Amino acid sequence: MNINTSNKKALFALAIGGFGIGLTEFVIMGILTEVSNSLDITISQAGHFIAAYAFGVVLGAPLLTSLGSKLSPKRMLFLLMIWFTLFNTLSGLATNYTSLLVLRFLSGIPHGAFFGIGAVVAMKLAKKGKSAQAIAIMFSGLTVANVIGVPVGTYIGQELGWSTSFFLVGIVGVLTLTTIQFWMPRMEASNGDHQVKIIDGLKNKELWAMIALTTIGTGGFFAWYSYIAPLITDVAGLEDHFVGYAMMLAGLGMVFGNFVGAKMAEIYSPLKAVIISLSVMSLILGINMFIATNPYILMVFTFLIGAIAFTVSTPIQMAIINTAKGSEMLGSSMNQSAFNMGNASGAYLAGLPMVFGLEVVYSSLVGAILAACGVVLAVSIYLYRKQKVGKCKKMALSQ
Repeated sequence: MNINTSNKKALFALAIGGFGIGLTEFVIMGILTEVSNSLDITISQAGHFIAAYAFGVVLGAPLLTSLGSKLSPKRMLFLLMIWFTLFNTLSGLATNYTSLLVLRFLSGIPHGAFFGIGAVVAMKLAKKGKSAQAIAIMFSGLTVANVIGVPVGTYIGQELGWSTSFFLVGIVGVLTLTTIQFWMPRMEASNGDHQVKIIDGLKNKELWAMIALTTIGTGGFFAWYSYIAPLITDVAGLEDHFVGYAMMLAGLGMVFGNFVGAKMAEIYSPLKAVIISLSVMSLILGINMFIATNPYILMVFTFLIGAIAFTVSTPIQMAIINTAKGSEMLGSSMNQSAFNMGNASGAYLAGLPMVFGLEVVYSSLVGAILAACGVVLAVSIYLYRKQKVGKCKKMALSQ
């Protein structure tokens, strides 16, 4: 099969995997109370399972991508999904705090490598000029999981027991394995000295700058999203069940924004698209701080913030891949680690104002500041590249 032609089935296989990953990453938040009651632990201790998964993503993304660099992309994706399916299913069988903590950490390890390798594969599968749309299709699984998968998984976990939610993730994993096996074309492993490529990739200063951009810039979204529940109930004064509706609205925004971001990456350069997205995110989060007391406007902004936040995902993934020439899969996977570092750091920093007695609405201000810092970093990278191109042209003319 010619991997340069469109392959919708293969992209759909990646999207199913993204759905499963999105489901396992976020469903735990909806069943945290059931988990804590079942294992006889506090809510704060149950929150450690979220952190353990994120730590697994951060550690596993570059590690597994490096170890699997000699394998074909199809085989690597298949092995990653076996790991994902196994440890998510076993999570449903955990009987105490320690066992679930370890299993959540192990469940997170293939997350970043799957998305990282999948993004590079999606670009190869796409028609010429449609790389952004192909990556967006893969990420659509993650966004749809927030709209459909997480609410369904949460309901099942609350009604039938939290273990059932993880068994559901395991079923999605099996479905992903099947589609990868039958729909994903065979691709050759990259040629050359893999260790040299990895070392060169890790020495790439621009790549590290892009990783910092992802961590800081997307941290702005997570600063807001981590405290969406008290924002809805305590600030807007709505009842608890409106939190679920708000999260669905945010999820719908993510689905919409994901494909808008892909279009932006095609119209502008990926880095320019990131600058535009983060600039708008900073502005809208700043405004959100002042309108949050109005429940109707807040719900509209919930959709808008979800949409704007995910206009960043495809462009920034493409920008990372373009930066990591020769080490594309490593850079792409490391970017997934950066997303999770943004998740953790955004939530932590947004909680600091509350430590000093300020209201939860200040989490939006922290998010706006982080997004603005991301803009500054993105503009700096853009100007540095422009300057470098200018120097290269001068050198070429002088010869």
